[in-house]
Amino acid sequence: MKNILLATTGASPQVLTETLFAIHQSGKPFPDEVFVITTQSAKVSLMNGLFRDGHLQALINEYDLPPVVFDESHIWLIEDHEGNPIDDAKSVEDQTYMADFITRKVFSLTQDGNCAIHASLAGGRKTMAFYFGYAMSLFGREQDTLSHVFVDDEYEFVRDFWYPTKEPKWVTGKNGQGEVDVSKATVTLAEIPFVRMRNSIDKPLLNSMMNYSFSQAVGLLNASHSEELTLNVDISAKTLEVVGVEIALTHKELAFYLWLFDKGVQGVVVDRYFEDDPEHSISFLAVYSEMATDPRVFESFGSTPEDFAEGDHHSLKGMQKEFLQPLKSTINKKIKLALPDQTASTIEIMSQKKGAQTRYWVNACPSEVTVKIV
Repeated sequence: MKNILLATTGASPQVLTETLFAIHQSGKPFPDEVFVITTQSAKVSLMNGLFRDGHLQALINEYDLPPVVFDESHIWLIEDHEGNPIDDAKSVEDQTYMADFITRKVFSLTQDGNCAIHASLAGGRKTMAFYFGYAMSLFGREQDTLSHVFVDDEYEFVRDFWYPTKEPKWVTGKNGQGEVDVSKATVTLAEIPFVRMRNSIDKPLLNSMMNYSFSQAVGLLNASHSEELTLNVDISAKTLEVVGVEIALTHKELAFYLWLFDKGVQGVVVDRYFEDDPEHSISFLAVYSEMATDPRVFESFGSTPEDFAEGDHHSLKGMQKEFLQPLKSTINKKIKLALPDQTASTIEIMSQKKGAQTRYWVNACPSEVTVKIV
């Protein structure tokens, strides 16, 4: 059986050599192959330290380690939904990409029954470690292990410490102060027990997860254990939440969703006279003005926040057909990105064309979904 080390790294690529050293010292199976998940910005220091400066080969030579397959092709850069590598993982959007990427990579590797994965959580941001550990809990098998590596405090974040050398070697200490002998460092490999949920997931459900994002996978599992769906609409947080998954909307999107939801099963019928009726604009802006007063939104209806608040509708225009469709598409896209298909369909905005008319409605109205608005 092939042994694979799968690790995440960030600004400190030293965790990889520390982990390899610790695995060797612990007597655990040494990896035949190494894969690293990281970002575009972190790849540079990883490549420089391990390959250009030769710290990986130095470790292998000094401790006479078995050969390991690891080169640039084994460094997986976290990608966005269009396949572009992300530079860092600071934004909320980047965190989503990171969660999805890690989930899919772990799923893919665990599909091979002839390999054992040693997953190291030591590198990268805290959220990266969380998603990595969660993915291992979802998909990990009996032969797979999870670990963290620790070094003595005085050697932590020391730029030139990559592993404990056999002979004394003095390098600049933490924060550029003093010197430390790296041969005196202690590296500890801590194995982390984790709940393996893979065997409790129905096989068809498990196989379908390859095509889902992290949040969709979570939603899929939660929905499979839920007899009744509840949609929680949080106005102050601007979110829709169902099966434990939150979907962030803008004020305009949330106001539109609630406005349409209030129309019930009949929804809104857009016909040739739709734009002539200012009541649609008035009712929508009434909902929106309870959340926000962005002048641009009011301007699209020929009004201002001040005029509308005073009940002055003399210049108010009817709601344009072009206003509905883009909002419907944007909201539905966010819902479908966050939830598995079957769950998403229960709360998304529906449309049905009949002749010159198109009816729009929120599907949570006719479905068996409990809706709570706070």
